[in-house]
Amino acid sequence: MCGIAGIIHRDGAADIGDELTAMLNSMKHRGPDSTGFAMYGPADDLVIVRFMLAEPNDFKGFGMAERLERNRAEVEARLAKIGADLATIHTEDGGYAFRATIRYGGDLKPLADYLEDIPGCQVLSLGNSLEIVKDLGDANTVHEQYGLAGIRGSHGIGHVRMATESDVDLASAHPYWAYPFADVAVVHNGQLTNYHMWRRRLERMGHRFQSECDSEIIAVYLAQHLEDGEPLETAMKHSLDDFDGVFTYLVATGSELGIAKDEMAAKPLVLMETDNLVAMASEEIAIRALVGAEVETRDPFEREVLTWQV
Repeated sequence: MCGIAGIIHRDGAADIGDELTAMLNSMKHRGPDSTGFAMYGPADDLVIVRFMLAEPNDFKGFGMAERLERNRAEVEARLAKIGADLATIHTEDGGYAFRATIRYGGDLKPLADYLEDIPGCQVLSLGNSLEIVKDLGDANTVHEQYGLAGIRGSHGIGHVRMATESDVDLASAHPYWAYPFADVAVVHNGQLTNYHMWRRRLERMGHRFQSECDSEIIAVYLAQHLEDGEPLETAMKHSLDDFDGVFTYLVATGSELGIAKDEMAAKPLVLMETDNLVAMASEEIAIRALVGAEVETRDPFEREVLTWQV
């Protein structure tokens, strides 16, 4: 079933970690297995790297503490080797999740590939404003574990997942970063029936994927169109022609947030828009959890694409 949510403040930063948590927690009945956040703060000269060195389910395995220490040292060594100047690095409370900031002016793909070559390393996001945080459990659990109360930003998207066709693990949790494009992330409710065709097509273009999830295909597809010079709205409209299936997705970049629904519009999404705030979610209860009052919402139409700028 799953649930998706998005928010954009058009008048400055807000407590985006708390806000998305309230929205996602109100929909935990749609997905108790994992929760994820893609949050966007002010753009920085530093590149923010969110990565994991173990699956949460494997964290307490024999010798894990020593392995994590070795692999963290390997991450730092590889960053230095590729010419990245490490500014900060720290682990979250779980012990397997890390956040680093680096000074780096090169291509992100070799950097991400080099880090992911370390056994157990998964790069969740790279960019100047994007931070993806995701883990097993409900929104409040992830919020507390990762200290999201301290995160402010202009916009973000989130996802609660019910595992129906794949394992309860980090690799299957949303959001998905558009590897290796900076600051592009997607959450999605539905299914692409021509997933394998598009995966092969994108792989022939040189792209690689971190998961078997069709949501990652959407993220990389859109990011490639952006890289080719298309506006986000145009890329999203092309996606409605190219993707088959029943789906609703949210996409965010460093400066925009967008929604798209397929021609059947079977996957729910409601939208509230004011002068300063836009909020959207699979259920109206999530928007009420954000604003604390009755709200007037609308349901986007079939094949509707909407975008907003920060």
